[in-house]
Amino acid sequence: MKRTTTPFQRQPMPVLAAGLLLAIATLAAPASAATPGETQASAHVMTVAAHTPVDTRINSLHARLQITADQESLWQPVAQVMRDNAGTMDSLRQSRMANANSMSAVDDLRSYGQVVDAHADGIKKLTSAFEALYNSMSDTQKHNADLIFRSDTHHAAKKG
Repeated sequence: MKRTTTPFQRQPMPVLAAGLLLAIATLAAPASAATPGETQASAHVMTVAAHTPVDTRINSLHARLQITADQESLWQPVAQVMRDNAGTMDSLRQSRMANANSMSAVDDLRSYGQVVDAHADGIKKLTSAFEALYNSMSDTQKHNADLIFRSDTHHAAKKG
């Protein structure tokens, strides 16, 4: 009897989860060189060697949002949520990949449900942490953040 695979098994990570990872990666992807108004704190963060891809994205977003020294205490929870979310999604992705060939349809759906739940939880945590930072931003920073998120989300949705 020939074993057939579902679309979820052929793609270890479902489209929705891939969209989340793409959105996070795109959101924090390097865009341009630092602006002349970059703070010393931003410059320091950008000169520290990134150890992981998520740290690279975090450093890039830090620079793109032009986080000031006064905003660092509000930025750190955002960065930690990004790290936590990336770790959770990576763990779920690895588990799906490791078990893709042996999962039943029900196992596959449960695994997909875990990815979707983690996605939703991660977005809620990121929104909560980011809201406090956003509320501390100048009008110029808010406008910049709005453009970054709007543009990056549009590109991620378009690709997904």
